[in-house]
Amino acid sequence: MNKVLLVFGTRPEAIKMAPLVKAFEKNNNIISKVCVTAQHRSMLDQILEIFDIKADYDLDIMKDNQDLYDITTNILSKMKYVLEDFNPNIVLVHGDTTTTMASSLAAFYKKIKVGHVEAGLRTNNIYSPWPEESNRVLTSVLANYHFAPTKKSYDNLIFENKNKKNIIITGNTVIDALFMTLDKIKNSSNLKESIQKKLLNASLRLSPQRKIILVTGHRRENFGEGFVNICKALKKIAIKNKNIDIVYPVHLNPNVQKPVKDILKNINNIYLIDPLGYESFVYLMNESYIIITDSGGIQEEAPSLGKPVLVTRDTTERPEAIESQTVKLVGTNEDKIVQSTQILLDDKKEYDKMSKAYNPYGDGKACIKIVDFVSKLDHL
Repeated sequence: MNKVLLVFGTRPEAIKMAPLVKAFEKNNNIISKVCVTAQHRSMLDQILEIFDIKADYDLDIMKDNQDLYDITTNILSKMKYVLEDFNPNIVLVHGDTTTTMASSLAAFYKKIKVGHVEAGLRTNNIYSPWPEESNRVLTSVLANYHFAPTKKSYDNLIFENKNKKNIIITGNTVIDALFMTLDKIKNSSNLKESIQKKLLNASLRLSPQRKIILVTGHRRENFGEGFVNICKALKKIAIKNKNIDIVYPVHLNPNVQKPVKDILKNINNIYLIDPLGYESFVYLMNESYIIITDSGGIQEEAPSLGKPVLVTRDTTERPEAIESQTVKLVGTNEDKIVQSTQILLDDKKEYDKMSKAYNPYGDGKACIKIVDFVSKLDHL
């Protein structure tokens, strides 16, 4: 019987891997275990609790002021003992984090096969996003099997001479997670009331008559001037549009906290709140009118909810969303952010063009496809 180890360490990874963990749990022909690195600690634990996942191995690497050297070396050395203990036939990693790259390298050192979930995304600029682009490229070099979310991702891997027999187009597992969570909220009045109460406790007293602009930001390449420009743009938008509310769950990183609070505090229609749990965030996404973000996952999730997304990055490894017109790149240019937001607020035709566009990231059945593929790998 094949043994599968699923490894992840950050909140976004956990969200996207959680439905895959649950899908493997339902398969009686595979032994699966979960290893978390805790590259993010509290935010990771929230997702494990929401999806009722108990880690079989916890590397618990997070420490104050950790840098990429710390993360990489700690994961690499600790993964050695996990791999020796469980001795899996295949290690499944996700996306583009340092956890992904270091875990793939650890498996390679043990000559254990690697399956890469959300494979083939590319900007073709190793410094944008940094270090994510390099992480995913290095992981693709080490991986034996590639689970590409879209045809374009598949084409990227073919261009890099990966064996097409080892590539499967699955859609993105984040859509699986999104649909699972939406169903959970829809079918539980207690959960919905609990989320609404949490938002009220966060001083969010939002009116159905007022449009919500939801904002997130965490990318390293935007630290410094980039975040200052984004915040200046948000301030202009808020002052010009008194009838809208801007809700910003502020990432805990001090490089984000300082410019956000320096520039955006004490503006009546801007709500600066602590990061939200996944269920609360999905609920708020669904209630929003526009989303401004540098997040990769939100570029995939929001179109399923019919929400236009303005991306505060200069490049994206998700060009499908740009091509389908659900997403627009605005970078960290203050004027461009303001102008693009204002168009969506003022022009219903432009808004509908983005909100009603086709979502290219799948039908919520990516995990079924991945488990089915792995279960048929009798030569592992």
